[in-house]
Amino acid sequence: MEPSRSLVLGTAGHIDHGKTALVQALTGEDTDRLPAEKLRGITIDLGFAAINMGSMQLAMVDVPGHERFIRNMLAGATGLDLALLVVAADDSVMPQTREHLEILRLLELTGGVVAITKCDLADAGWIDMVEDDVRSLVAGSFLEGAAVIRTSIPTGQGIDDLRAELASLAHRSRPHSDAGMFRMAIDRSFTLPGRGTIVTGTVASGEATIGEELEWFPEGRSVRIRGLHRHGSPVDRVHRGERAAINLGGVHHAEVFRGQELGSPGYLKPTRLIGVEIKASPAAPRKLRHRGRYRLHLGTAEVAATLSLFGRNSLDPGDSSLAQLILSQPVVAVSGQPFVIREESPPATLGGGRILQPTARRIRRRDSSAIQLLERRGSADPHERIASALTTIGLAPWADPDLCREAGVPIAEVPAEVAHLTARGSLVELPIGPRRTVRVVADVAIELEGRVLRAIGRLHAAHPRHSAVRRAHVLAALPDLPGDALIAGLIERLKARGDLIADDRFVALRSFEPQLSHSERKLKAELARLIRDGGSAPPEEADLIATTSARKVVVLELLKLLVEEGVLISLGDGLYLDSAVESSMRMAVRSRLASSGAITMAELRDLLGTTRKYAVPIGEHLDRIGLTHRVGDLRTLGAVDEESSAHE
Repeated sequence: MEPSRSLVLGTAGHIDHGKTALVQALTGEDTDRLPAEKLRGITIDLGFAAINMGSMQLAMVDVPGHERFIRNMLAGATGLDLALLVVAADDSVMPQTREHLEILRLLELTGGVVAITKCDLADAGWIDMVEDDVRSLVAGSFLEGAAVIRTSIPTGQGIDDLRAELASLAHRSRPHSDAGMFRMAIDRSFTLPGRGTIVTGTVASGEATIGEELEWFPEGRSVRIRGLHRHGSPVDRVHRGERAAINLGGVHHAEVFRGQELGSPGYLKPTRLIGVEIKASPAAPRKLRHRGRYRLHLGTAEVAATLSLFGRNSLDPGDSSLAQLILSQPVVAVSGQPFVIREESPPATLGGGRILQPTARRIRRRDSSAIQLLERRGSADPHERIASALTTIGLAPWADPDLCREAGVPIAEVPAEVAHLTARGSLVELPIGPRRTVRVVADVAIELEGRVLRAIGRLHAAHPRHSAVRRAHVLAALPDLPGDALIAGLIERLKARGDLIADDRFVALRSFEPQLSHSERKLKAELARLIRDGGSAPPEEADLIATTSARKVVVLELLKLLVEEGVLISLGDGLYLDSAVESSMRMAVRSRLASSGAITMAELRDLLGTTRKYAVPIGEHLDRIGLTHRVGDLRTLGAVDEESSAHE
């Protein structure tokens, strides 16, 4: 019967403490596959084996113990559920014992077993002291209270006990949560005759089946699964917690290397900037420094990274902080993923932490709001993580896999979480095109509305005599917002809430009033009276300026204000009509054309009781508004007016 669950266990410990021999005794497989490993008698790279335990399958990753191969050990430690810490009875606790344990702690492992090997090489009293050393070492770690099994390969001592303890531990352990989207960090790539490219790795989440399309990162190319093997046997699908070998189509094996990843389409996203919560290891020999350059170990990848700390310039051993990592090359990450930070010269593990923002934007150290947003990504509340992720995403389009990656919410739970946010009004829809909308958190909508209000306020301040500002000017004042549809939608939201007064052409803050002095209010009224008294032959701008003895700029501003308020109608070229006079003219022209069908300029002049000087611009105005239509020297009813008459 095929196992229903799979977990991954990794070895840890100092070089020559018997990790590989112990794995072989447990599984029957020699995981040292390289000729150099056979020749030198040490593990250089990762080795893999598996134990079937009824309904449980335990995949084993054997890692090198030499400090020179710590990067290989870190690559193998990705995706582990459990650890087997190995300490030789004749050596006791050694430097790599300590460093491996610290790395596993930084990678947030929660369970494991300790094996004391080579017990045939030491007496019982010495082994008792070794066990005391081990228990002191693991105190306060995830291995505190774990079983300590004494073993010997030549005599077979403890092997059955260790196997039984591993089975018990595996059956009572809970694997890491599964995002439901396939993801596998590649730790090996090779080719076989007739098959092409094959990659191996530990499935971190989700499942994959033969024939399925995956994305290959950080390149972002599409590849197809041609075949699958699990622990050496062909299968139709692989799941989280299994070691998998995937035969890929669409890529040459020379292009693929350790550190790259495979993922479900739309799930992962390459980035060179990640937001993190970082902690300096209590055993770190040196501080972590702001702007320090380190080696980031994430999944099976190892990249150079510059650390940007927030709120401090260094981290003492044991301290933690929010930070960003600026990377030398792209990686892929997901929310909550653990990582390790090391220094190469002299080599040391300095700390680690977890990913809060898998795809981040650069945060200035004094930007408290952005730092608070980063902190919210670490909340235990999925609603809070999704809301903060969507705030960062802003107006960019997003889909459920983006929230799975950015907020660490399993893909199956994302729709319900989004529905919850929508129901409580935390998620709103804004237009970004004629038939396109985007869902944003209410905080983003409020921030955008605030920008619109501030832009209109600035326009009011620049033109204090105007009662309203043109929509076109508002659009021009917000060039970084994507599209007129969004700004129009925000204006409508503000209008519906009562913050704005708006029509098709103008907008104004509801609380705004034109800022006119007493003399300017008097001048405004005087200008309106002069034009009204002029009837169909009103004074021109120059006449108004001369008559009132006012400054030209003030007269023009007030005339524009009267037009915006609907008191005057602009005919262009410095001519204005009183709106009531213009309305009477339209009624007279419409009545005349309804009876006669057409009218000449001379007849229009006589009908309005004015001169040709005014009749010409008035006629052109009537043409523009669609009341009349000019054909040669004649004018007839325009299409707009005919349509309105038909409706009447």
